[in-house]
Amino acid sequence: MELGLKDKVVVITGGTAGIGKAAALSFAREECKVAVCSRSLNKVKDMKELFNIKGYSLLANTVDVSNYEDVNKFALKVKDTYGKIDIWINNAAAYPSKSIVDMSIEEWNEAINVNLNSVFFGCKIATGYMKETGGGVILNASSFAAVIPSAGRGAYAAAKAAVQSMTKTLAAELASFNIRVNAYVPGVIKTDLTRSFIEKSGSELVKNIALNRLGEPEDVAESIVFLASDVAKYITGTNLEISGGKLCVQNPHYGWK
Repeated sequence: MELGLKDKVVVITGGTAGIGKAAALSFAREECKVAVCSRSLNKVKDMKELFNIKGYSLLANTVDVSNYEDVNKFALKVKDTYGKIDIWINNAAAYPSKSIVDMSIEEWNEAINVNLNSVFFGCKIATGYMKETGGGVILNASSFAAVIPSAGRGAYAAAKAAVQSMTKTLAAELASFNIRVNAYVPGVIKTDLTRSFIEKSGSELVKNIALNRLGEPEDVAESIVFLASDVAKYITGTNLEISGGKLCVQNPHYGWK
C-alpha cells in the first residue's frame, strides 16, 4: 500500500526515546525527512548517532517544549533546513506521580505546561507553516489516562483529557486549510516513562488487556505513521486508542480461558 510519505518533513517533539523514537525510525524508513527534539542533550546525541549509523537524515535539537519561543525557534530551524513542515507530532510528555491536592502549584503548572500547553504551542506553530504549503497533519499524544484516569496521576490525566478535546476542536477549525488533526491514545506501553509503573504492577496491568501483553513503542509508531499518511486522508478529529483492547470489556481475558 502506498502511504504517500516520501520526502514529507516530519517533526516529533519528545522524539528521542520511547514512542517518539520508534515513530522517528518508522518515518525514516518511509523516506521522510525527520526532525526531533528533546530536553536531554545526551538523548539528542544518541539519536543523531543512531540515524547516522542507519544512513538516515535527521535534524535533532534540545528544546524545552513548555517554552513557546523554544518550540518556535526549533520550527524555524526545521523550515530553514528542510523548506517546509508537513507533519507535526506533539509527543513530548511528563508523568508525575502525586495526588492532585498534594501537588505544589509549581508541580501542577509543570505537568500542565509539558502535557497540555506544549501541545497548544506545537499546534499553533505548525498550523502557520502548513497554511503556507496547502495543508498537513498534526498528531497529538493523548493517553488511556484520558479515558480512565488513575489515582495518583491526576494532573497527567487531566492534561491528556484536555488534549483529546482540543484535538477535536482543532480538527474542525483547521479542516478548511486541509490540515487534519488527530490524537493517538496509547495504553500501557513499555517506555522509560512507564518503566517504574510497569515494574511495580505489570502482571496486574496485563490482566486488563485483551491481547494479553503490554505494548511496544513500535505498536504505537506504526499507527502514528498510518494516521499521518495519505491512507488516512478521511480521518480527522479522532482519538485512536492503541491499547491492545485494554478494558474493551469488563472481562478482557475471557478468550484466554
